[in-house]
Amino acid sequence: MLKSRTQFTQTLKEAEVELTQPTQIFGGTGHMGRSLVKCALSHGDLVVSVGRTFESTPESMAKPDEPNYMGTLCDVRAADSVSRVFERVLDRFGRYGIVVNCSGYGVIGACEDQDEHDMQNQFETNFMGTLHIIQASLPYFRSHGMGGRYLVFSSTGGALGIPGLGPYCATKYAVEGLIEAMLYEVDSFNVKATLIEPGFARRDDPDVAGGGGTPGAATGGGEGPGGTGSKQRGEEAKGKGRKGGMLDPLPTWGHFLIKPPSEAYSHATSPALHARRIVQWLGDRQPASAVKCAELVWQLGHCSFPPLRLLLGSYAIESVRDRLRSVTEELEDWKHLNFPVATEQGQQGQGGEKEKERGQSKEKESAQAGGSGGGGEDVMMDDVSQTGT
Repeated sequence: MLKSRTQFTQTLKEAEVELTQPTQIFGGTGHMGRSLVKCALSHGDLVVSVGRTFESTPESMAKPDEPNYMGTLCDVRAADSVSRVFERVLDRFGRYGIVVNCSGYGVIGACEDQDEHDMQNQFETNFMGTLHIIQASLPYFRSHGMGGRYLVFSSTGGALGIPGLGPYCATKYAVEGLIEAMLYEVDSFNVKATLIEPGFARRDDPDVAGGGGTPGAATGGGEGPGGTGSKQRGEEAKGKGRKGGMLDPLPTWGHFLIKPPSEAYSHATSPALHARRIVQWLGDRQPASAVKCAELVWQLGHCSFPPLRLLLGSYAIESVRDRLRSVTEELEDWKHLNFPVATEQGQQGQGGEKEKERGQSKEKESAQAGGSGGGGEDVMMDDVSQTGT
């Protein structure tokens, strides 16, 4: 029997915690990830913040004053590392909940200038990292019959190509195709996913120093190399800058690194320098608020019927709208080049009304040329016999 109102209230709080689904945030050390961690904690959620191995330590991820919080480290490029994160979540909270992936990495530079290492690192982080997270958690959602929820940070680069970010855009296109296809496969398991496409999001949490912060400390929702990567790799990127073709990290865009342009792409007006010009011109004046974005993402995680895509910020909306308009206009301009597809019997397939009408007119001409009394059939037979001789 409960002895006091205080004990009764404490029991109710413990019961609420038991019913609360934990929110696992991969990329929790980026500024979008940190904003989301703070937002979820402010709503009383159980939160698992997954940091990067090359810049964080278990001590730095700890929050002793937050009983609903757990911090851990992970390299999303390694499937075993991701699996261990979910094992720790089960040990601590006994279940999975909302899975958020806002880890990411990009290299700014012309497609021709990016080497195999640059491209492989981006694909392993952005695409394989997302796939590893899904493969490690989806069996749990399926087997327990309670459904699941994924919130995957994509980019406007997943909806349109951006000069200077070719391989990065390719990884985001791949992620969007993966999620869209997967949703058809898991619909019967009540598993839902949303692709989040933010525009330029500024760093607006007061606990981060400006200027030359650690790469990734002021990202637009992303992470550094590998979403985790190696400590040595991070130190090389920070220390060597552009010497010997090394990458130059942007202080307020830590999940992007600049690739020095080759001579062919080095002139000031080169389209390949578009992405570099944009981020350097914007600096820390990005129009969207990471704090407001985090609140919207949190609400989305608790939405019963979430959208497949959520665009955050007017830049993202206008850019994607223009892209879709361009695709539609191009489709309309060139649809007249449609052609019929032959079936196995050699008959005309679905080729449009014009092709059908053209075929019907040819049949009428053949019938008229053959005269009456089945002459059309005789003409066709004559043609065949002449061809045979």
